[in-house]
Amino acid sequence: MKNVKLENAKKIVNTLRKKGYEAYFVGGCVRDRVMKKVPKDYDIATDATARDVMKLFRKTIPVGVQFGVVVVVKGKIQYEVATFRKDGEYIDGRRPVKVHFSNAKEDVLRRDFTINGLLYDPAKRKTLDYVGGVKDIEKKVLRCIGDAEKRFKEDKLRMLRAVRFSARFGYIIEKKTFAAIKKHASKIHEVSTERIRDELSKIFTDKNAAQGMDLLVKSGLMKEVLPEVCKMQGVAQPPNFHPEGDVYVHTRLMFELGKKMSATLAFAVLLHDVGKPDTYRVAERIRFDGHTWVGARMAGVIMKRLKFPNDIRKAVEIAIFNHLKFMDVKKMRVNKLKRFLKEPTFPMELDLHRLDCLASHGMLDNWHFCKRKLREYSRTKEALRPKPLVNGNDLIKLGYVPSPRFKEILTFVEDGQLENTIKTKRHALSLIKKHYPIENK
Repeated sequence: MKNVKLENAKKIVNTLRKKGYEAYFVGGCVRDRVMKKVPKDYDIATDATARDVMKLFRKTIPVGVQFGVVVVVKGKIQYEVATFRKDGEYIDGRRPVKVHFSNAKEDVLRRDFTINGLLYDPAKRKTLDYVGGVKDIEKKVLRCIGDAEKRFKEDKLRMLRAVRFSARFGYIIEKKTFAAIKKHASKIHEVSTERIRDELSKIFTDKNAAQGMDLLVKSGLMKEVLPEVCKMQGVAQPPNFHPEGDVYVHTRLMFELGKKMSATLAFAVLLHDVGKPDTYRVAERIRFDGHTWVGARMAGVIMKRLKFPNDIRKAVEIAIFNHLKFMDVKKMRVNKLKRFLKEPTFPMELDLHRLDCLASHGMLDNWHFCKRKLREYSRTKEALRPKPLVNGNDLIKLGYVPSPRFKEILTFVEDGQLENTIKTKRHALSLIKKHYPIENK
C-alpha cells in the first residue's frame, strides 16, 4: 500500500529541485526513519524563499513568511516547507528577532537536539548528518546541538521537549544537556501557559508517561509547573490498601499500567490524589478524610491555571470527586447506581478506577460489577435513560406553581422509573399528588 504522505513529500522535493533549489526532508521524519519508525508528518527544508515556494505550488498557507515558513497543501495533507536559515538573537524566549537565510548546515545547527537535526535526500536515499544525530540514536542519547545552555535560552520550552523525547524514546539525557535543564528550570515560566500545557499533555498521554513524570521531578521542572504533584512524594499511605508505597509512587504506577491515555484520563490520574497531602492525618490508621472534594477543587485550580478547555477541566474535577464512589456501588439503590453509570464522564471514571485498584490493592470486584451492570442495562434502551413520563406543563395542569420544587418532583418520578416502580404517567401523577401536596390550597 502506497504511503501517500511520503509520496507527496517526495513530489514537493522534486518540484523544488527541478527549479534549481536544494531541498531535503528534515527533523522528526528523518529521525523516525533512522529509528525505523513510520513518520507521522514530513517537513521539508530548502534554499527557496517562502515567496518562491508560494509561486511554485498551487495551494499554500503563509504561516510564517518572515521566518521563511510556508505550508504546502497536497490534497488534505499539509507539509511545512521552511527556508534554510540562521537565527539571530532570541528575546522572547521563543522566536529570533531576525533570521538570515543561509544553507543546509547552518539551518541544522540552529535546531534543538541532534536527533532532530538530520536531513534526508529522498532522491539519493541518503541521510545527511552534520551534528552526530545518527550516532546519538544508535547510543540512545538525547543531546542538544552545540551549547545546551544557549539552546535552552533561545526557547525555554525545549527543556520540556527534552523530557518528552527522552521518555518517549527511552533515551538518556546527555550530562551537559540535563545539567542545563536543571540550571534553567525556573525560567520555564517565561514560556506561554498554552505551550507548557500542550507539552505536558504530550508527556502524560505518551506510553512512557511514568518515565516522563520522573524526569520532570528530577530536572526540577515539575516543581515549577506542577508543584502540587511534588508534594505527593513521601506522603505515606495505609499499607493494607496501598502496599506499593507513597502517593507519588501510586500515581506513577498508574501511568506505568495505563500506557497511552486521553488528556482527560491522564490528568485525572495525575491529580486524583492531589488532595491527600493536605488531608493527611493519623488516627487508628493513616487517613485522608475529604481528599476527594479537596482534590477536585485543587485540580480545578491547576487545570484553570494551565488554561485547559472547560470541558476537560470539569470532567477531571468530576472524576476526582467521584473516584471513591466505586467503593459503594454494590450497596447503592438502583436509581443512584443508574444515575452514576449514565454520567457522560463515567467511561473515563471507570478507567480511572481500574488503574487506581491495579496500582494499589489489586481488587477489581467493583469494576467487574459496574461492567456487568452496564451490559445488563444496555439490553434495554430505557433502562438508563427512560423517556420522561411527566414534564413541567403536566405539573402546572395539576395546579403547581413553577418553582425550584419542580426539579425535585421530576427527579422523584425519574428515580421511580429507574427503579422500575413507576411505569405509567397516570401512576406518576397520582404519586406526585400524594407525596407533594400543592401548597397554599
